[in-house]
Amino acid sequence: MLWIGVAIVILTFWFIYKNYEARLVLVISGVLMTILGQCVGSSTTLEVAANAFIKQLVGGSLVTTIVTVMGFGYVMTYTKCSDHLVHALVRPLTKVPMVVIPGAVMITWVLNIILPSAAGIAASVGVLLIPALIALKVRPVMAAAAVFLGTWGSVISPGLMFNPQVAQIAHKAGEISSPDAMIVIMAEAVPAAAGAVVAAIVLAMLCMFLKEGVGSTANDNVASDEELKNFKVNPIMALIPVVPLFLLVIASKQVGWLPTKTFSVPICMLIGTALGMIVALVRKQSVGEASKKFCRGAGDGFCDVVVLMAAAAMFAAGMKSIGLTGAIVDAMKGSQEVAMFSAVIGPYIMATVCGSGNAAALAFNEAITPYAADFGLTVVQLGAVAQMAAGIGRTMSPIAGGVIILAGIAGVNPIEVAKRTALPCIAAVIVMAVGMFVFG
Repeated sequence: MLWIGVAIVILTFWFIYKNYEARLVLVISGVLMTILGQCVGSSTTLEVAANAFIKQLVGGSLVTTIVTVMGFGYVMTYTKCSDHLVHALVRPLTKVPMVVIPGAVMITWVLNIILPSAAGIAASVGVLLIPALIALKVRPVMAAAAVFLGTWGSVISPGLMFNPQVAQIAHKAGEISSPDAMIVIMAEAVPAAAGAVVAAIVLAMLCMFLKEGVGSTANDNVASDEELKNFKVNPIMALIPVVPLFLLVIASKQVGWLPTKTFSVPICMLIGTALGMIVALVRKQSVGEASKKFCRGAGDGFCDVVVLMAAAAMFAAGMKSIGLTGAIVDAMKGSQEVAMFSAVIGPYIMATVCGSGNAAALAFNEAITPYAADFGLTVVQLGAVAQMAAGIGRTMSPIAGGVIILAGIAGVNPIEVAKRTALPCIAAVIVMAVGMFVFG
């Protein structure tokens, strides 16, 4: 029965890799494993699996966090506040050629923390930054790679589904006093930032070796980025997308300048949304339309993220029913090194193969992370590493949505872009894992 479970899991991720609907695939696999588990007397029934699905749909703070973050992001796009922030950060790059490539990586990475959508940040930053880099005679494929390499900054965003998820698991395990995503983020921020810096440096070195940096192309007919030069940045509008993140940091338990319970993620996102509404009013945009954008973003967040998490919970219930979870946990109990290796390699490889780390990281965190103490690790360590490895793995996948968007903007092959981000991503995942497991 265990080997049947292994086969179902492999088929599940193969179907996801083939771009079948991930939510449906996870649910069907979960139901199938639950039925097979019942045949051998498992206590995890279909009712239990269905309740695991339903519980995620009404998962309190987790659902409100996701929908408000997505709604806020849609409002920032509608009011053009995100454009002002991008222009404010990108413009200085044109003045210092040496830092153009690593600077492009880090700018995208930081922006992805604020607006935690890999494809969304790829589109909004890529359409501005890639023409600017090409105008500096950076080869288009390297320009796309620099932006793509920064699209995993969301791993330390309070709006990413995994950080609240890990916080909830850690709270249930009695590891932390409250299910506060900022506790997880503070623990993973330094290792993640170190990984990002190392990745940016490795890409810069690769750029020098391949001679694809500033001044490398002989095409004198490339038009300069007139939009970048002529765009007038409004400092207030540029700061508004940062306000919720700033409030969350100063309200975290580590800083404590504001009451943590009052300034939760949803409250901070609603404050940012309200500021966006004021901007829309001042700019004579439709406030009603801004409201619709928030609702649309919240709805997309529920559809694309919350339901996926519910499907992953049902999949995890199926793994438990068929005995696969118990077998994996028993195998990992014998060696802390095996647990650490699995948390890094499993989600990392699946994200690279599938172009999305969500399914792999969610399944890992639902099925394995709650047992972290059995491996001599903390829930925060195990869960954070799994989700960050998935984010980094996606950033070297040639079929990720972000790379397809960026390759289209640059007019290059996505595979060529992924080739350039592969080595920096490998360096990043090693640095991140060492930082979390050794120094965390």
